[in-house]
Formats: sequence, C-alpha cells, structure tokens
Amino acid sequence: MGKMLVICEKPADPAAFDKQYFNVHVPLAKRLAGLRRYEVSKGPIMLLSPGDTPYLVATLYFDSVADIREAFASETGKACAADRRVFAHDDGDCMILLFDKTVL
Repeated sequence: MGKMLVICEKPADPAAFDKQYFNVHVPLAKRLAGLRRYEVSKGPIMLLSPGDTPYLVATLYFDSVADIREAFASETGKACAADRRVFAHDDGDCMILLFDKTVL
C-alpha cells in the first residue's frame, strides 16, 4: 500500500485554512484516481520531539507509490497541487512524504 503523509504547520489564519482545506481541497483530492482512503487528524496532535506542533496531518492511501505519482500527474492531481498553494503558500508550510507500507 502506498501512502502520502501531509504534515501542515499552523497557518497564520486557521479559519481561512480550514475553510479552503475542508470545503475545496478535500473534495478535490477525493476525486484523485486510485485514492482508497483519506484521513485527517487535526488536534490534538502530540509532538514527542522538540519543535512546533503540526496543525494538521493528512494520510492518503493508494495501492502503491507509483499510483500516487500517477494520480498527481493527472489534471485532478495538478489542480490539487495548485490548490495547496492557496492554504499553504510556501514549501515549508507542509511536509509531504510518500512511502510504501511495509508490515513487519
């Protein structure tokens, strides 16, 4: 299983972030081809190491990392990437990780 983990820092305007993220971005992302599940964990998020506590963590599930890449190469994926700039303007506002799940 491929996963995309998105960790967003606290925005300057949380209300505007939430409005854009939940009313526009999530419905758009749910149209990505191959998306199996979309989870959002928003507060309280506990940070066990030094640093700023993230504002939001989202996990998107696909069959593989290759499927994630293919989904984001599509028109819907490009629209998702463009929309991310609306609520997270800078690259440092969100950390995005792609990985394949391994069961040990």
